[in-house]
Amino acid sequence: MTGRTAAALLALSLALTACTQSGQEELQQWMNQQRAQTRPKVEPIPEPKKFSPQAYTQERAGDPFSNQKLTQALKRESAQTTTTASLVAPELARRKEPLEAYPLDAMTMVGSLIKQGKPVALIRVDNLLYQVRPGNYLGQNYGRIMKVDETEVVLREIVQDSAGEWIERTATLQLQERSK
Repeated sequence: MTGRTAAALLALSLALTACTQSGQEELQQWMNQQRAQTRPKVEPIPEPKKFSPQAYTQERAGDPFSNQKLTQALKRESAQTTTTASLVAPELARRKEPLEAYPLDAMTMVGSLIKQGKPVALIRVDNLLYQVRPGNYLGQNYGRIMKVDETEVVLREIVQDSAGEWIERTATLQLQERSK
């Protein structure tokens, strides 16, 4: 039975090789025919437009890079920055709240609750517990509470940058897990 199977496989492989040789010739003939019939369609490139130089007519308007124009632009820019800098400044005339005497790293958020439909955070400082709401002030950098939720208190602090300008930054107090 193995002799018959080997003979059948040999006959089948010879037949397939004969088929592939004639198939290759037909395929090669078809490819040559397609190459001969196909013509590429190339559109010609349009001629470049002729350059015609224009005369400079703004001679009387002045040099756009002159020191006088630069000085005027810098004055306008500094006037704009002073008006925006005056918008961000701490309220120095208001009465300080008790928690503004402590830095933020001395405070710990130990919980939160809802009181009269509004969120309240519980803050511990020096083993005393304080209730704070949005709008209250915390910390020594004029920090005003913007949001209270279950896990954190979000503050907007007003601090001076290296140039002495008042800027806003965001700070958070995270809920602290009690360690045993």
